[in-house]
Amino acid sequence: MTERYYTTSTAFLEALAEAGVKYIFANLGSDHPGLIEALAQAKAEGRDQELPQLIVCPHETVALSAAHAYAAVSRMPQAVIVHVDAGTQNLGGAIGNVMRGRVPVLVFAGAAPYTMQNELPGGRNEFIHWIQDVHDQRGIMRAYTKYDNEIRSGRNVKQLVHRALQIAASEPAGPVYLVGPREVMEEQLEPHAADPAAYRPVEPAALTAEVAGEIAAALAGARHPLIITGHLGRDPEAVPKLVDLAGLLAIPVIESAAFRLNFPADHPMHRGWQFTTREQTPLLAEADVILVVDSDIPYIFSNNRPSPDASIYVVDIDPLKYGMSLWHVPARRSAAANAKVALEQIAVSVREHGFDRDLVAARRADVTAAHDAQRAAWDALERHDGTVITPQYLTACVRDLLAGEDPLFLTEAVTNFQVVAEHLRLSKPGSLIGSGGGSLGWSGGGAVGAKLAAPERTVVSLVGDGTFLFSVPSSAHWVARRYGTPTLTVIYDNRGWKAPKQSTLGVHPSGAASASDDFHVSFEPEADLPGVAAAAGGAFAATVTDPAELPSVLKEALDAVHGGRSAVVAVHIPLAQGAGGPAVAAIGNTG
Repeated sequence: MTERYYTTSTAFLEALAEAGVKYIFANLGSDHPGLIEALAQAKAEGRDQELPQLIVCPHETVALSAAHAYAAVSRMPQAVIVHVDAGTQNLGGAIGNVMRGRVPVLVFAGAAPYTMQNELPGGRNEFIHWIQDVHDQRGIMRAYTKYDNEIRSGRNVKQLVHRALQIAASEPAGPVYLVGPREVMEEQLEPHAADPAAYRPVEPAALTAEVAGEIAAALAGARHPLIITGHLGRDPEAVPKLVDLAGLLAIPVIESAAFRLNFPADHPMHRGWQFTTREQTPLLAEADVILVVDSDIPYIFSNNRPSPDASIYVVDIDPLKYGMSLWHVPARRSAAANAKVALEQIAVSVREHGFDRDLVAARRADVTAAHDAQRAAWDALERHDGTVITPQYLTACVRDLLAGEDPLFLTEAVTNFQVVAEHLRLSKPGSLIGSGGGSLGWSGGGAVGAKLAAPERTVVSLVGDGTFLFSVPSSAHWVARRYGTPTLTVIYDNRGWKAPKQSTLGVHPSGAASASDDFHVSFEPEADLPGVAAAAGGAFAATVTDPAELPSVLKEALDAVHGGRSAVVAVHIPLAQGAGGPAVAAIGNTG
């Protein structure tokens, strides 16, 4: 070639690099010849280091989950490439996780070629191109993305990519979706550049002086103030601002449905976590002023609610929860603002106008004493009887194992979310991430993305056995092995789905299912879950049933991770369904 090879695909990849995208997590298909050729040409010309690195992922859930976690840790958007409608559909619940987790990710998919008689390069030449021609491919993703568009010309592809990433990174952050037919992605262009500085995310929003002053005055004058938060820790720099305000006025803090570290667990104002809390939280019931800051589910009204006389204030990047059809908190004021900025404004106002120092001192003593008593009660649950490994004991062993390190935890233990939070007790901002969504299996690919984003840290996934199966572990651990991202996975293995059982008991506590302990959730006969990781990714694999052996096995697994090899440890905790549930009927002919 006498001229530089340069197509829409080349420009697309350059635009991602210009925007700071470091990795493309990809599951390639017949719609991507242009991208494959552009990457090969860049390597031949010695320019491949100028483009994002492509991470091959044999399953789309792993690809998007990895991009999700990488973006959550690095706070930089990442990209995913999937195959037309089929690959888009195979993203499944992972796209919902990205949306609910408020994480910036760009998803690109090809589209069925629109020519078939050699009119343009890239036209239809395989049978699959007719089968994958659907009416509204973008509609598959529209309920879960902030923006979707089609690349119709290479001449403005960089504009579209930068605009999409600007929308993705502006709060509330989230996924965006672009599609491009083969003919467009093969279009020859003149090389050109774009300035990503012209597409910066929207700047953080502040409270008005009036609202900041009103919230400050209400908190300063309250006898029983309370702060509830859930996703403030998406920005680790917001955590010290919450610590400052809570410490200034001695306000107890509850983390509700939290998938980030929002407040240090060792701080005396930390008063615990709530997920699906079925009993009334006394702090919530007695609070006279409540500040809800960055929380999607501050409480569940049917069984755990504030006093009707409480004055509630909501500060959130999305205070109306546009993506939730049914949501309401009876707030005196709801403000769309950045938590870091807003909390600093409120604290400044408190200091300017003063507060009752005697009242605050007395409350500080009371909250601190309650904090200490709460921790002592949790400590008592970490003992074992020599026969059963409880989730509390397991979490304490993991916590002690990582003492002195700077670990990054991924939490996806579902019915043990509360236990993990109470017994892990993390205090460093940025040390915990969860998917933020409702689709399980995020942690498999998530561990890969987290390790790529923080290679110097020990990445530990705490998952349920059902979650592990959802994560496409064969794909996730193959990717981890290929790209050198060793992590530790600890499975809270109750050999079944406990969540459907709990949900059924919540509606039918004395029903027939309860009487027979028959919830159709058992995973018996048991699968060798660590063995899947060993077969696919060469991982260290172990299953533990004896509580006395647990610390040493975990230590051996951690040593393997430090040596560059992933490790998966399944730990037997009490069964999800009675003593194993009803007998599992054989299905099919076993020969």
